[in-house]
Amino acid sequence: MIEQKSAPGAPGLSLRPVRGAARCAVAALALAGAAWVARAVWHIRLATAGQPASGPPDQGGGVHRPLNPLEDSYHLVASVGSAVTALCVIVFLLWLDRMRDNAKALSGADPRYGYPWLWVGWIVPVVNLWIPRGIVADVHRSVFPERRLPAVVNWWWGLWLAGLAGGVGIIYSDDTDEIIARAYNGVLPLLAADLVIVAAAGAAALMVHTLTTAQQEHVAGRGY
Repeated sequence: MIEQKSAPGAPGLSLRPVRGAARCAVAALALAGAAWVARAVWHIRLATAGQPASGPPDQGGGVHRPLNPLEDSYHLVASVGSAVTALCVIVFLLWLDRMRDNAKALSGADPRYGYPWLWVGWIVPVVNLWIPRGIVADVHRSVFPERRLPAVVNWWWGLWLAGLAGGVGIIYSDDTDEIIARAYNGVLPLLAADLVIVAAAGAAALMVHTLTTAQQEHVAGRGY
């Protein structure tokens, strides 16, 4: 059961604890960043080793040659990285859900985007270019309408969009053997995408800390 705190002198106002969720989100983002660093290291290793004389793993026409040890290890790194990234997404959204609930309780205003958008806003084409940022921005603006949105929110979102445009979407649309072939034949776009996503994870961790601290200081200052 989720512990809730009622604000003294404010009937009906209940606040969900967020510090623990924020710490978990920051830790998950750090792990995701480390996973993408590992992918970048393996991309460099593949590019340095060079494509074997037998050609890429996917030979075309449904034919795949046996993988060498380096290619096998990349499959492992990619699988672990995908699992860590999925975990990071879940932990981040659980933190954001708590922050949204608290923002609604503190401001008395309903969020601009309904609850389903918290989850599907990231995957619905076109609207996923602005709804996730809008949800995060509303968490801050509904409690602090007089303040400018912290710059780290825009840095995080800009880096995330750059990652999507620069290779993350392409990476996930290709299978791992196709990524290996791209590392052999042109690694720089892959490394650029890796760097952007690592930076986005770092900006997201700073954003989680910044927004959580502001909300908690507001709660403490109001005596809730």
